Amino acid sequence: MRKNTDTDERATLLGILEQLRSSIADKVAGAPEPQVRTAGVPSGTSLLGLLKHLAYVERFYFLGEEPVDWQATMRPGTEDSVDSVRADYRKTVERANQVIRACPDLTLPAPRAPRRGPVPSMRWVLVHMIEETGRHAGHADILRELIDGSTGR
Repeated sequence: MRKNTDTDERATLLGILEQLRSSIADKVAGAPEPQVRTAGVPSGTSLLGLLKHLAYVERFYFLGEEPVDWQATMRPGTEDSVDSVRADYRKTVERANQVIRACPDLTLPAPRAPRRGPVPSMRWVLVHMIEETGRHAGHADILRELIDGSTGR
């Protein structure tokens, strides 16, 4: 099936981001406990931690919410389950999409928590989130394969 590539820039960027978002959320679905939260590499990265982290990144760039501790965003707590982290991620993505669709011009600044320096444009944030989500989706692919051999999108 051939995908329609005759869309505007926002629809194209958001469409690619949505594919990556779905890919990583689906990769976490059905992953067994405790492996889903257990570090799969020496850096401490876990499958559930990646998805939790991406929800924080979405909130930072699209909703202007900065976490107190970025390192903590990668560590799932005992209260975090696959279902709760996936639900939080999906809810965050819905809120982010509302902000993206409401932006009248991709050259305008994206919402951001107060920081020094210029605020990036919505276009830059969308491209950055494609890169960030794609990078972590690749990590998730490897971690899931190590957990139970599951491969593919």
